[in-house]
Amino acid sequence: MLLVYPVTEIVKYIPVLLGTVIVGTTSGNPLWSLIPVTLVAAFGVARWFTTSYRIDADHVQLRSGIVQRRKLSVPRPRIRSVDVEADLLHRVLGLAVLAIGTGKQTDKGEEFKLDALDTSQIPALRAALLSHTAQHAPAYVDAVGMSHVSSPEASTEPGVEIGHWQPAWVRYAPLSLTGLAIFAPILGLAAQYGFIEVISNSAVVRELGDDSTAGVALVVVALTVLSLVLVSLAACAQYLATWFGLRVHDNGATLHLRHGLFTTRQITLDLARFRGATLSEPLLLRAANAAQLEMIMTGENPRQKILPQAPRTAVERTLDELLRTRRRPHADAAGSTTPVSAWARGDESTPADSEHDHSPGLAAISLDNAATAPSSSPRAGASTAHGPTESPTPQPITGATLGTIDLYRHGPAARRRRYTRATWPVGAVVVAMVAVVLAGGHVPSWTWTFPVVFALATAALAEDRYRGLGHRVLPGTTGPTWLITRRGSLDRNRDCLEAPGVIGWTVRQSFWQRRAGLATVVAATAAGKKAYLVVDIPIDQAATLIEAVTPGRLGTR
Repeated sequence: MLLVYPVTEIVKYIPVLLGTVIVGTTSGNPLWSLIPVTLVAAFGVARWFTTSYRIDADHVQLRSGIVQRRKLSVPRPRIRSVDVEADLLHRVLGLAVLAIGTGKQTDKGEEFKLDALDTSQIPALRAALLSHTAQHAPAYVDAVGMSHVSSPEASTEPGVEIGHWQPAWVRYAPLSLTGLAIFAPILGLAAQYGFIEVISNSAVVRELGDDSTAGVALVVVALTVLSLVLVSLAACAQYLATWFGLRVHDNGATLHLRHGLFTTRQITLDLARFRGATLSEPLLLRAANAAQLEMIMTGENPRQKILPQAPRTAVERTLDELLRTRRRPHADAAGSTTPVSAWARGDESTPADSEHDHSPGLAAISLDNAATAPSSSPRAGASTAHGPTESPTPQPITGATLGTIDLYRHGPAARRRRYTRATWPVGAVVVAMVAVVLAGGHVPSWTWTFPVVFALATAALAEDRYRGLGHRVLPGTTGPTWLITRRGSLDRNRDCLEAPGVIGWTVRQSFWQRRAGLATVVAATAAGKKAYLVVDIPIDQAATLIEAVTPGRLGTR
């Protein structure tokens, strides 16, 4: 710590120190520049004498501060995650930084971090901080079908590996905007320091005259290709540095992630606060049959990533394994504890046919029932005009994962709404061009092809948005019911949310939705993005959906 803190402080104040070096050099006395360096290093050393922590039966306390003393105290039951990070300097010295997450949004200076801990102390300290998760730890079944029950000692073990990183996944890195986010600030900084002027005043650019159209086009294409290459390289470098060696382990009580090339991170999450997962499919990743996996947890990052850009099959497999180890034990007639989720048994059945637009009974059915129920008749458990029908005993959810099971479409009204919203921009362009012509302006004939191309592009986007629209409710037997909802085109998300995590509902209708007989149903939860939307569902199905996910919550009006 006596080495890490001074170095950290010096790196933090590099801009100030560079200014003092310049001032000292120009004044003819460079030794003056050593005074700020000495003061900053001394400040870092002084932190060792003023920093201490303790763990008792109820709280974890951290005392720090030199001029202004500060004491942070966290109740141990409020600890929801433990994040261990080690950069190159920490790794060389055998140290790490341990951060405690409580689900509360705090400023950077208010974070509970224990810096420069010996790595040999980390496992025992992490187990002590998360020991309260053992009371929530369910039984789980591993890959060979052996049953286990988690304990405080077992929670320190890696558990079952449900996902790991492959080097070939780097090819998906350029399909995200990460490289552009890295390259754009660098390019902007270079432009501020005269990079554009250097290019424009170069001999190659000066030799390009008015008759060098082909040359200009060649230069533009070359610069575009070079930019794409640099952006792709930046994305691949960031991907490797962040996700190299990723391993995801689940021991039934906690989820443990370890990844990083230069700076390693170990994240341990309390699965008692697990409420579901999101399968993220941006347009470029979807075109490459790839996706990302994010957790839905209370008190954690709304987009806590479990798997980065990866093949969709790998993401679906990890999602399935994550749900397989999610057990809600119950005591049977003999008083024994058994796993209850149907995901553990690996039964096989035929997925439901969801291509029908009209499905009033989309709520409380099993996959087996859905495969045989006719699309024209009310399904089991649906509310009809004559009142609710009797729901059969829920059957196990088998045969497909939450990432692959088909979803119910929202009908022709939802499709028309997407096409209607897509035609407005095209109509605005046509009206503007006609207004220019009526005002006596000249519009080249070839420009009239632009509205046609624009209309085709918006129509394709509208169709893709409709195809990405869907939802489904999967009732469990003795396990939780699942709400699956999907929407979006350029950034499509498939959210799988546990019904026990839903704490409220909102049914919204805009003016145009009321005219179309549609509504947006919002499931409120304390986890993840806080609100999960079922967009443009037929209004007569909204009550059925709410009753299927959270029976008895609908109340009376």
